[in-house]
Amino acid sequence: MSERDDEEREFDLRWADGAAHKEPSARARMLAARWKENPPGPVPFRAEPEHRGSAGRRPWVSTVLVLGCVVAVILLLGYAGVGPY
Repeated sequence: MSERDDEEREFDLRWADGAAHKEPSARARMLAARWKENPPGPVPFRAEPEHRGSAGRRPWVSTVLVLGCVVAVILLLGYAGVGPY
Protein backbone atom coordinates (compact mmCIF):
# COMPACT_ATOMS: atom_id res chain seq x y z
CA MET A 1 0.00 0.00 0.00
CA SER A 2 1.17 3.48 -0.67
CA GLU A 3 0.83 6.49 1.57
CA ARG A 4 -1.81 7.90 -0.75
CA ASP A 5 -4.02 4.85 -0.13
CA ASP A 6 -3.68 5.40 3.60
CA GLU A 7 -4.64 9.05 3.29
CA GLU A 8 -7.68 8.25 1.18
CA ARG A 9 -8.87 5.50 3.49
CA GLU A 10 -11.59 6.72 5.76
CA PHE A 11 -12.03 5.16 9.18
CA ASP A 12 -15.36 6.37 10.42
CA LEU A 13 -18.41 4.97 12.15
CA ARG A 14 -19.82 3.46 8.97
CA TRP A 15 -16.61 1.48 8.54
CA ALA A 16 -16.63 0.39 12.18
CA ASP A 17 -20.31 -0.58 12.10
CA GLY A 18 -19.68 -2.71 9.03
CA ALA A 19 -16.99 -4.77 10.76
CA ALA A 20 -17.76 -8.36 11.63
CA HIS A 21 -18.43 -9.06 15.28
CA LYS A 22 -15.87 -11.07 17.19
CA GLU A 23 -16.65 -14.32 18.90
CA PRO A 24 -16.87 -14.00 22.70
CA SER A 25 -13.88 -15.17 24.70
CA ALA A 26 -13.79 -18.57 26.37
CA ARG A 27 -14.28 -16.94 29.76
CA ALA A 28 -17.32 -15.02 28.53
CA ARG A 29 -18.84 -18.22 27.12
CA MET A 30 -18.12 -20.09 30.36
CA LEU A 31 -19.73 -17.38 32.50
CA ALA A 32 -22.75 -17.15 30.20
CA ALA A 33 -23.29 -20.91 30.46
CA ARG A 34 -22.85 -20.85 34.25
CA TRP A 35 -25.15 -17.86 34.72
CA LYS A 36 -27.85 -19.39 32.52
CA GLU A 37 -28.34 -22.13 35.12
CA ASN A 38 -27.48 -20.12 38.24
CA PRO A 39 -27.61 -16.33 37.71
CA PRO A 40 -25.51 -14.20 40.10
CA GLY A 41 -27.25 -12.24 42.80
CA PRO A 42 -27.35 -8.45 42.91
CA VAL A 43 -24.16 -6.74 43.99
CA PRO A 44 -24.14 -3.23 45.50
CA PHE A 45 -22.28 -0.56 43.56
CA ARG A 46 -20.00 0.08 46.53
CA ALA A 47 -19.43 -2.49 49.18
CA GLU A 48 -19.64 -1.59 52.84
CA PRO A 49 -16.26 -0.49 54.18
CA GLU A 50 -14.51 -3.11 56.24
CA HIS A 51 -13.27 -2.16 59.67
CA ARG A 52 -9.51 -2.22 59.98
CA GLY A 53 -7.58 -2.90 63.14
CA SER A 54 -9.19 -3.81 66.40
CA ALA A 55 -12.84 -2.99 66.86
CA GLY A 56 -12.36 -0.88 70.01
CA ARG A 57 -9.44 1.29 68.83
CA ARG A 58 -10.15 4.92 68.09
CA PRO A 59 -8.45 6.63 65.10
CA TRP A 60 -6.48 9.06 67.29
CA VAL A 61 -4.88 6.22 69.29
CA SER A 62 -2.71 5.21 66.33
CA THR A 63 -1.59 8.81 65.79
CA VAL A 64 -0.64 9.25 69.46
CA LEU A 65 1.21 5.93 69.44
CA VAL A 66 3.29 6.87 66.37
CA LEU A 67 4.08 10.37 67.63
CA GLY A 68 5.03 8.94 71.04
CA CYS A 69 7.47 6.53 69.41
CA VAL A 70 9.03 9.35 67.36
CA VAL A 71 9.49 11.50 70.48
CA ALA A 72 10.97 8.54 72.38
CA VAL A 73 13.53 7.88 69.61
CA ILE A 74 14.49 11.58 69.47
CA LEU A 75 14.98 11.71 73.23
CA LEU A 76 16.93 8.45 73.25
CA LEU A 77 19.27 9.70 70.52
CA GLY A 78 19.65 13.03 72.33
CA TYR A 79 20.66 11.38 75.60
CA ALA A 80 23.00 8.97 73.80
CA GLY A 81 24.94 11.93 72.44
CA VAL A 82 24.33 11.18 68.79
CA GLY A 83 24.41 14.36 66.79
CA PRO A 84 26.08 16.27 63.99
CA TYR A 85 29.86 16.08 63.94
